[in-house]
Amino acid sequence: MTHLERAIELAERGRGTTHPNPVVGAVVVSAAGEVVGEGWHVRRGDPHAEVVALRAAGEAARGATVYVTLEPCAHEGATPPCVDALVAAGVAKVVIGSQDPNPVAAGGAEHLRAHGVEVEITDSFEARRQNEAWRTWVSTGRPFVIYKAAVTLDGRVTVPGARWVTGEGSRRLVHELRAAVDAVAVGMGTVRADAPRLDARGVPVVRQPRRLAFGRGPLPDGSELELRSGPLREELEALAAEGVQSLLLEGGPRLATAFLLNGLVHKLMLFVAPTIAGAGPHAFGGLPSPLLLTRLTSRSVGVDVLLEAYLDEP
Repeated sequence: MTHLERAIELAERGRGTTHPNPVVGAVVVSAAGEVVGEGWHVRRGDPHAEVVALRAAGEAARGATVYVTLEPCAHEGATPPCVDALVAAGVAKVVIGSQDPNPVAAGGAEHLRAHGVEVEITDSFEARRQNEAWRTWVSTGRPFVIYKAAVTLDGRVTVPGARWVTGEGSRRLVHELRAAVDAVAVGMGTVRADAPRLDARGVPVVRQPRRLAFGRGPLPDGSELELRSGPLREELEALAAEGVQSLLLEGGPRLATAFLLNGLVHKLMLFVAPTIAGAGPHAFGGLPSPLLLTRLTSRSVGVDVLLEAYLDEP
């Protein structure tokens, strides 16, 4: 494991407690190549990862190299600028996994160079992916949108005579996804057909996501979903202004196609079942031109295969 990979691993320890801030990890390595300090951002308002790692290193930080997953901040926020702490500690070099897309906090690399610290920016995809929702939120003013669908081998979203398309393992993972995002949404067609709850069940939950329905109302009596009836882009901007960084889209083909046509989907997650339905609606409607995906990966989830790919990388 490289030092940056270790910093990424440490950053994950703050998952769920740093919100709305990103998760960040840092490792301090002495000139002799020894790890002398580690740290991660624990919660909002607490010292940042670099400061925690520098405190652990003490005087051993002088002349050391610091590996950090996100560009050190150069502004006064809830805590002092991390770049000042790095300069004061006398570090020789800072290796940055990903640049800060937040215009308020960016500029840390330039500040360090101006004070004689060598800087290397690796632009690690893993470091960027770790904060993909936050990066999209601060740079675009909209949530990071994941479109999730359960499909058959012939691309259908229903199986005649069956309640579920995919297996139990995939359905559990969907609940884990719900527990990890800020909001979950469907279209009004799905609301009327299935009356979905959209909450996370049967998995550890720090906080339940907001549950949304896009489209024209009214909502059925007793529905606990929030109706969002405006233009999609405007609704997403309003949600972002309310602190929604990530949105899991679980709607049917009509809503998915509308989001795709407006360029509002960042990531696809398709749970593919070992079934050929032979009939029923497909996952996507008509598109005027092909959409290029990147970073395609696949893995088994029970009897199914999960395909993940990006339309817009973080």
